[in-house]
Amino acid sequence: QVQLAASGGGLVQAGGSLILSCAAFTRTSSNYVMGWFRQAPGTAREFVAAIDWSGRNTYYADFVKDRFTIFRDNALNTASLQMNSLKPEDTGVYFCAADPSSTSRLVRAVPTGPWGQGTQVTVSS
Repeated sequence: QVQLAASGGGLVQAGGSLILSCAAFTRTSSNYVMGWFRQAPGTAREFVAAIDWSGRNTYYADFVKDRFTIFRDNALNTASLQMNSLKPEDTGVYFCAADPSSTSRLVRAVPTGPWGQGTQVTVSS
């Protein structure tokens, strides 16, 4: 079973950058597809980005395209989210999650694998 730990959140001014990292603790994690999600106060958790196990195929929500980049390092068992040109509306708790095989389930925000704990991202205007 995979266990995930997210880190890297913080406070940043609008236009700034942050990088979030999700560490997976299992020897088989390289076979998992990974994703990032976020949840603002009073809203449902929403899909942000996903990456397949090879790292060659990535998927993004429209509101982060051309600003965020997801990438992974299977040797280190990490999946990271580079966030540039941050906006106040990007504020929220960011979660990583894994799925054994389906990026589609990640895009639909219904992964069957584990969730990491959230990390707070706050973008000030």
